[in-house]
Amino acid sequence: MFKEKLALVPELPGSYQMKDKDNNIIYVGKAKNLKKRLKSYFTGRVTGKTKKLVSDIADFEYIVTTSELESLILEITLIKKYNPKYNILLKDDKSYPYIEFTKEKYPTLKVIRNPNLKKNKNNLYGPFPNVSSARNTVYMLNRLYPLRKCETLKKDYCLYYHIGECLGYCKNEIDLEKLETMKKEITSFLNGDAKALLKKLNQEMELASLKMNFEKALEYKKMIDDINITLKNQTIVLNKEINLDLFNYYVQDNYLSIQVFFIRSGTLFGRDKKIFTFYDSPVDTLVQYIINFYEKHLLPKEILVPSDIDTKILTTYLKTNVRTPLKGDMKKLLDLAYENAKILLEEEIKTLNQNEKVRKLALKELAIVLNQKNVSRIEAFDNSHLFGTYYVSGMVVFEDFLPLKNEYRKYKIDVSTKDDLKAMEEVIYRRYYKVLMEDLKKPDIIIVDGGKNQVEVAKRVLDELNLNISVIGLKKDDKHRTTSLITSDLAEIELDLHGHLFLFLARIQEEVHRFAISYHRQIKNKGSLASILEMIPGIGLKRRQELLKKFSSLKKIKEASIEELSKILPNEVAISLKEYLNESENY
Repeated sequence: MFKEKLALVPELPGSYQMKDKDNNIIYVGKAKNLKKRLKSYFTGRVTGKTKKLVSDIADFEYIVTTSELESLILEITLIKKYNPKYNILLKDDKSYPYIEFTKEKYPTLKVIRNPNLKKNKNNLYGPFPNVSSARNTVYMLNRLYPLRKCETLKKDYCLYYHIGECLGYCKNEIDLEKLETMKKEITSFLNGDAKALLKKLNQEMELASLKMNFEKALEYKKMIDDINITLKNQTIVLNKEINLDLFNYYVQDNYLSIQVFFIRSGTLFGRDKKIFTFYDSPVDTLVQYIINFYEKHLLPKEILVPSDIDTKILTTYLKTNVRTPLKGDMKKLLDLAYENAKILLEEEIKTLNQNEKVRKLALKELAIVLNQKNVSRIEAFDNSHLFGTYYVSGMVVFEDFLPLKNEYRKYKIDVSTKDDLKAMEEVIYRRYYKVLMEDLKKPDIIIVDGGKNQVEVAKRVLDELNLNISVIGLKKDDKHRTTSLITSDLAEIELDLHGHLFLFLARIQEEVHRFAISYHRQIKNKGSLASILEMIPGIGLKRRQELLKKFSSLKKIKEASIEELSKILPNEVAISLKEYLNESENY
């Protein structure tokens, strides 16, 4: 099919872009030799996932570069720009928490996600693959050490001061030598040395026992046991100076199993595992994964990789030392990561194959129900509100019943909207007007949460935009259980509640519902009181300014009575504000 075009491709390094029949870029890759790599797609025998990719290719383009490093940079740049369908599948949406120990005069200790790794000047410890472990560690350290707990210093003592967990930084003269000792002990523990902390815990446990506070003594005993179990489970690697990340992989049946070991202070601090489908070279896929990984995580001083990875390119790109150990303890650890990757893939490959088979059957069933040739991309919408007002909407995207979380979108609905249908009308119009204007990829199916009315509203908007996209509604019974599917022509089809199609549709419905209702909480958690007040009808710019001036914080507004709020707001608006803040606590 591409014989003549392939004959013109040079034997030079570069990046290539595969396109579908609609001229969308569906895959971006790189190669040392573009001619050989591209010929391998169309003239050799391809199987499994690569066969699926090749079947979708209608055309290809390429860009020649002067070096392999340049082709890698171009590949990553194009993937970020176009979000190709087959590259997205190997992206990892997961971000691990870190423990942050601030470098302020009076430091605080907390768990943070997605830290700005380039600008953050505080001490970061992690990553913690187990978020509970990070939270428990911070909780324990904050219990044992009277660090500052508040974001900004208050004018008076807080509750933590009265229970002995704060030194009263807001009012007291602080013993800086004592503070420095605390900082050293905490830092030592976070760097892997638990001796000082265990000593302190034993002292506190004995003191609590002497005071006959056996409940507190038992709590300290549990902390000691947890630390000892953690230390016992960690593999000692070498000396305390070693801090690095280690990657290895195993390949079988177009699946790539990756193991990551986090070595901190000479111990196996944590690990991660991931299984991907791949459509090209597994080595290139691993390199791409490593680069994506460090866009969200703290870059260590050293990274270990298997021998088939070009360490010079990664070292230059990541600006950190990347090497392959050939002997000794580090080589043994690299081999251990390989064995773990192999075991993981062999255990899960049957499940993966079964899940894929089930997904294909469900997609085929849905296509038959809707009288369509095929179904792949699904966009689903749901609205969230409080007391029939303050609407927001969420959109989630699934490809072949797999979530594409980087394409999820949130919408703040006009404050004058008072019902679900108006909210649905607005969000459908905004989404697909943008799809038209920016020539974005259109879904095969749109799912709305509700019955015939929601389907009618969505279909009417699409007709106005001259878009021919199937809309389905998921209808619930009087017990709020989804039981049937409403098609674009308003036909109602009962779902087999034990069938695969129902389970996948229910999963999408649950996901979009979760995403939509979380939006209120996300707005609140931004820490912007003005953003929250914008959600309340009847609170304009002038009233927001007055509220901010008088109360200054969300906490003070929550504590204010209706009478106090009514000095600024009409009584019914004051009541609505209180109801909104109280209800949002339940999210």
